[in-house]
Amino acid sequence: MNKLLALMALHGYGLTFGVLLGESVGFPFPAAIALVAAGAGVASHALWGPGVLLAAMVGLLIGDIAYFWLGRYTGWGLLGFLCRLSMNPETCMLRSAESFYKRGKATLLIAKFIPGVNTMAAPLAGSMKMRFSQFVQFDFVGIFLYSVIYLLVGFVSRDFLAATLNSFHQAGRVMEWILSMALIVYVIYRVAQALKYRKYRVVPRVQAEELAARLANGEKDKIQIVDVRSHGYYDVGTERIFGSIRIEPNNLEEETKNLPKDKDIYLYCT
Repeated sequence: MNKLLALMALHGYGLTFGVLLGESVGFPFPAAIALVAAGAGVASHALWGPGVLLAAMVGLLIGDIAYFWLGRYTGWGLLGFLCRLSMNPETCMLRSAESFYKRGKATLLIAKFIPGVNTMAAPLAGSMKMRFSQFVQFDFVGIFLYSVIYLLVGFVSRDFLAATLNSFHQAGRVMEWILSMALIVYVIYRVAQALKYRKYRVVPRVQAEELAARLANGEKDKIQIVDVRSHGYYDVGTERIFGSIRIEPNNLEEETKNLPKDKDIYLYCT
């Protein structure tokens, strides 16, 4: 702990800024741990509290603002790229979008506390055409809450952290064994998940010409076309395929209750 505090004393503001900026743009940096360490540095008088808070908030704001505008101009292209970098792309995308659909702008207040949503919230807000001034207001409050809470955790638990780190040092081999076992369990879990969901890797598709031919042959009564485009590519005045209905892809459990049981259902998205 003493070495960590010495490092924070020398480079604390820069480290806090750099780690939180990196975390806000998707790098797997331990932002919460950096804030806790910085809070401990404030408690030991190695750092100035307001200065650390400013460094943290500026780093997070720069990353979020950059991703907001990228999301505005790239739509779900950026979101898809970010999710492909995560361990579970499907969960990443659906959890982030679902949070916005359920909570709206309030998502920005808690996004930093939710893994997966923290990086996706800013580009999602941009893709949803949220007003920039509104985004900055909500994001600023969310960033402030996130930074203050973890800094306070470090501030009030400095002695506990020191004792914990000393215990880890003394029980190094035990911790290595525990971490190794945790890694093995995680690998087994990932393999099991991959085997469980492998049937969803290939989505059955049809050519547009095939569907058009069925419609031309007078099978309209046997077919239901469904528009499932995500919010980034669907507005109220957007044109749809003639005869199609619109359902919200992030509310499928409710939406699918109204789908006909006696028709072939064709889905289309972007």
